[in-house]
Amino acid sequence: MRQLLRWYFKTSLVLRIIVCFILGSVIGAAFWYWSQQAPAGAETTVGRIISVISPFGQVFVHMLKMIVVPIIFFSLVTGASSLPIKRFGRIGLKTILWYLFCSLQAAILGTCVALLVNPGSDADLKAWQEMVPAEEAQAQELAEESTPEGTLSQLLLNLFRNPFEALATGNFLPIIVFAIMFGLAMRVTMEGDDKQGAARLEKLADLLEACRDAMFKLVDWVLEYSPIGVLALTIVNFGLYGPSIVGPYVSVTIGVILGIMAMVFLVYTALLWIITRRSPLDVLQAIKEPMIMAFITRSSAATLPVSIRTAEEDLKIRNELASFSLPLGATINMDGVCVHLPMFAVLAANLFGIQLTLGSLIVLVVTTVLSSIGAGGVPGGSLMLLFLILESMGLNGQQTAVVVALALGINPILDMFETMNNVTGDLVCSYTVAANEGLVGAEPKH
Repeated sequence: MRQLLRWYFKTSLVLRIIVCFILGSVIGAAFWYWSQQAPAGAETTVGRIISVISPFGQVFVHMLKMIVVPIIFFSLVTGASSLPIKRFGRIGLKTILWYLFCSLQAAILGTCVALLVNPGSDADLKAWQEMVPAEEAQAQELAEESTPEGTLSQLLLNLFRNPFEALATGNFLPIIVFAIMFGLAMRVTMEGDDKQGAARLEKLADLLEACRDAMFKLVDWVLEYSPIGVLALTIVNFGLYGPSIVGPYVSVTIGVILGIMAMVFLVYTALLWIITRRSPLDVLQAIKEPMIMAFITRSSAATLPVSIRTAEEDLKIRNELASFSLPLGATINMDGVCVHLPMFAVLAANLFGIQLTLGSLIVLVVTTVLSSIGAGGVPGGSLMLLFLILESMGLNGQQTAVVVALALGINPILDMFETMNNVTGDLVCSYTVAANEGLVGAEPKH
């Protein structure tokens, strides 16, 4: 038994995760097939088995969520306080502009792929409506929760909230704003004339950095559990939804996946080669662990601890940038969402006979980019944004509910690819800025 455990822990974590994902997919698909084909009562039995397995996967997701908020806070404070103020402004602006640029590229690419695939062009609306009665109630609930009026003002107000409330509830935007402002306040004071105050803040900076390092050690422990969590999550996902969910929406599924693959392997690789002159395949190879983790957990926020560790250890991005850009990217950079949303917009246009002109396509791209900033980095976060996109196209509540119900049916699969794209974009943009600013490699000695 000891030798088996030794062999297990010596095996690459990525290999263990991949093996558990494949094994979980096979087991989950077998459960789903059994529940569909076997005699009456099999579905109840499968449900009981899945209910026993599910907590092991949920524990993994909760462990990731347990560490993500303190990591965001400590990382952003130490990152903001470690950069000279003049340099922080330039690097911060450059990081945000890169994120917006990549989101714009993703939205344009997603729209082009959607027009090429043209989902729902030959669909019978009544037939599609018959496929989604089970999801329409959930879609109506989402519609009631969605408040598109005043969304921009709500987003701005949400930036400035009680930091303790935000930390307790895991509200990422106000945490990011407060942490950056707190770190900048520390840095301004340390660069000021008050030597005694600067000395005290230097000690505080060391303490916060020590807290961040302790959190990274906790990340290592959580990751050792990740293969078990991945196995359980995959069994549950495939056991509940099965491979058949792709069937009715094959054009949408293929379109979104093709768009995301093009974003990862064409757009990002081109940017990496042009800006850094480093082999894009080497970079993608280095970030495979957070990409896989994002694919499994469907949460860029939950994957953040792995992303930061990979950025610093494998990409050699200096901590002052990685600890700032990646938490920020996990909240505002949603390239996968920008690829995903136009597909359902074109689907809706085909279902309800809406003419897409050049002007409406430009509005779709801009709306997609701006709305993606509020996606939140949590599983299924893009579904709420779908209401904004569809209502901007002029769909009424009932029409919107039909399209969202269709999205709900296939979202678990698409969300995996979407989140993997989001995390990849965060790391690629961070590495691009780091290479451009000379923040790759060991910190220079003073």
